[in-house]
Amino acid sequence: MEFSYFTIEKPVEPLILKEKGSKFIPFAFPVNSEQDIQERLNEVRQLHPKATHHCYAFRLGISGENYRANDDGEPSGSAGLPIYNQILGQNLTQILVVVVRYYGGTKLGVGGLTKIYKESAKAILESAKIVKKELHQSIELSFDYSYQSQVYQVIHKFDLKINNLNQQLKIALNLDVPARQYDEILLLFKEMKGVEIL
Repeated sequence: MEFSYFTIEKPVEPLILKEKGSKFIPFAFPVNSEQDIQERLNEVRQLHPKATHHCYAFRLGISGENYRANDDGEPSGSAGLPIYNQILGQNLTQILVVVVRYYGGTKLGVGGLTKIYKESAKAILESAKIVKKELHQSIELSFDYSYQSQVYQVIHKFDLKINNLNQQLKIALNLDVPARQYDEILLLFKEMKGVEIL
């Protein structure tokens, strides 16, 4: 099982590449969902409403199982796939790369388009800071106050982050747990008789 993945740290400032009068402006964004992707695409379209094309590729999921390449009116396979292949080549996921094109009056042909879309995606990814992210899962617990010190010992030992804490008749906790330690930590809580895993 995969416990970590590579993505970009933050959105990258766009660059401008020119080819035979056409202008190509690539963007790269870290994303977590298809909704994120839609919002980022809308942002780029609002920034460049007069552009001829907004071609893009994205990859989501730890092993990149959810992906799409979109030519946005360019000849089939000449834009989205070259962008996607650059994402694959860097082994990135949770990422969206958009390349905006302003048509300059000279047709570039499928070969020319493939080359410039590839170069645009490559350039923006080279200017991004690539980071390794650990996968996390959550554990929800409910327990009496008498078990508080046992539970907190585990939280401190593994330096776990508390997402949510509710203190009423019982304490309810939602913990953020690194995926690689999930089974081990879950077992520790299961062994505590007064702790209920929700």
